[in-house]
Amino acid sequence: MEQRLRDILKKYWGYDDFRPMQLRIIESVLSGRDTLALMPTGAGKSLTYQIPALASDGLCIVVTPLIALMKDQVDKLRGRGIRAVAVHSGMSAHQIDIQLDNCVYGDVKLLYLSPERVATDIFKLRVSNMNVSLLAVDEAHCISQWGYDFRPSYLRIAELRERIPGVPVLALTASATQMVADDIMNRLGFSEPNIIRSSFARKGLSYSVRKIEDKNEQLLRIVRNVEGSGIVYVRMRESAEKVAEFLRSEGVTACYYHGGLPYAERSMRQEEWLTGKTRIMVATNAFGMGIDKPDVRFVVHYSMCDSLESYYQEAGRAGRDGRRSYAVLLEAPDDAARIRRRFSSEFPKIETVKSIYEKICSSLGVAIGDGYQASFVFNIHEFCAAEHLYTGTVTNALKLLQQNGYMTLTDRMDNPARLMFCVSRDDLYKVRTGDRRSEEILRSLLRLYNGIFTEFRAIDEGEIAAASGRTEQEVHDFLRTLWRMHVIRYVPANSSPMIYFDEERLPTKDLYIAPETYSRRKELMQERFNNMLAYAGNTDECRSTVLRRYFGDEEAEPCGICDICLSKRRRTGDSAGLESKICLLAAGGDLSVKDIVARIEGNPDEALAAIKRLLANGSIRMSDDGTVSVPKR
Repeated sequence: MEQRLRDILKKYWGYDDFRPMQLRIIESVLSGRDTLALMPTGAGKSLTYQIPALASDGLCIVVTPLIALMKDQVDKLRGRGIRAVAVHSGMSAHQIDIQLDNCVYGDVKLLYLSPERVATDIFKLRVSNMNVSLLAVDEAHCISQWGYDFRPSYLRIAELRERIPGVPVLALTASATQMVADDIMNRLGFSEPNIIRSSFARKGLSYSVRKIEDKNEQLLRIVRNVEGSGIVYVRMRESAEKVAEFLRSEGVTACYYHGGLPYAERSMRQEEWLTGKTRIMVATNAFGMGIDKPDVRFVVHYSMCDSLESYYQEAGRAGRDGRRSYAVLLEAPDDAARIRRRFSSEFPKIETVKSIYEKICSSLGVAIGDGYQASFVFNIHEFCAAEHLYTGTVTNALKLLQQNGYMTLTDRMDNPARLMFCVSRDDLYKVRTGDRRSEEILRSLLRLYNGIFTEFRAIDEGEIAAASGRTEQEVHDFLRTLWRMHVIRYVPANSSPMIYFDEERLPTKDLYIAPETYSRRKELMQERFNNMLAYAGNTDECRSTVLRRYFGDEEAEPCGICDICLSKRRRTGDSAGLESKICLLAAGGDLSVKDIVARIEGNPDEALAAIKRLLANGSIRMSDDGTVSVPKR
């Protein structure tokens, strides 16, 4: 079997052997064991389910929330001659039908599925007829309500396991503490605990923390001293724009990226950075998921993260090719206090959560008792501006509402047009549509889509146009006419975040936020941030060791290349070598302190400290004109 797996790897990917831990994970799932694989970003997680899919009869279902990554992987697999399909909320019902039929009757090896699709009737009916060999759950930490990125839609995956009994599950994540790992295995119904941990060490990645007053000056020093492309992470949109403008003013090719940019604009900026046209991307955490650029030489956190989980994920986008790269956290003296204040303003009281729920429902026009399974385009930033609310407060209120099963806010995605009739089928015949062309469109709509009188359904306007012999624009205009006549509820195709109502709108007094979800979430948020502060404040222990131990790697050893390790090495053997270099340079008697520091590689602060020591013990001296020399003996 091991040789067969290597043959598959060589045939489709061209590699002679597996990376560390990949083979062990593959053999675990092929033996039928439920497996939780903890692997750092860039360690080759996808192969751990793609290879078993090709080595087994049947189909592997891959649940992942990243639609862009889903599409990218399907394209790459097809390019290698492997049958793969994707099903997500950016597709029409007809398109989904075709893909699921291919999974039942065709020779598809991998089906990529967004977590929201798991609970749909169309999928639940079809999956029982599929020959499923493996269920892979990517970003598995999203299923844990104690994780930093909990998504309620993941909880439906446990129901999927009941429909495919006996099929092993492979849960994958790059960041999970032991508590979260235990919760993942429990919620996915593992038959027995089985965790395989890859090393969380990032070969060649040097972590460091710079405690400074002027972040721009330090950032510019990094950008000018480290070659190659980089990412600068900030918290606020305004900061992304300002920092990018600062870098451009200094002659650095940089652009900014955040969730407020139009979809096409974000795609263009990302592509320019990926191809090297733009050197530096200044971004909020909206940038990075699914990005695979191996030659990123540095990631700078201009602002402190909320947790070590998010810091490790984002810093890990540097140096995926294994070459020396840098992850630098810039910390100003007031950062910690400012973030603590933001926590108190972001984490809303129960009354505030209820008020935000009411405001969202009203802004979308959802009446009490209405809205079940409805979906609406929702721009959180426009909503916050209209209601004079802080974005962080609304974001956390939505997470609590999701956690308690009321509504789900999706990431920005390509959404198909959706509609539902507001009138009965009998009343529809009384509606005057205007002309014969409109009636043809209406007949095609009713013929192609079932259930549109009882729930919102995704539709394909191109498909309706082809069936009715009309143009897509004519179909679009006609649907808007029906919408204005209050015959249908209509959401045009868009590339925006969506809100899905998991339950009908309740009276505000009946809204229940479970105390355990509220208090525990707040407690864990604070705990994660305290760990982040401890990491930043650490002055004695290897940065890599701190991170690896946080994720359960008790055998972590010092990396030798972070700022703490380098400082210790300099304080011992290297300090003498540094002082010798300074004395050699000073022997000429014509260099200033600034000149000497400029000619010494490494940290300028270390060089200055060494010069002060040599001046204090008389090994060198400074003349009245500022030049440094070695005294004659």
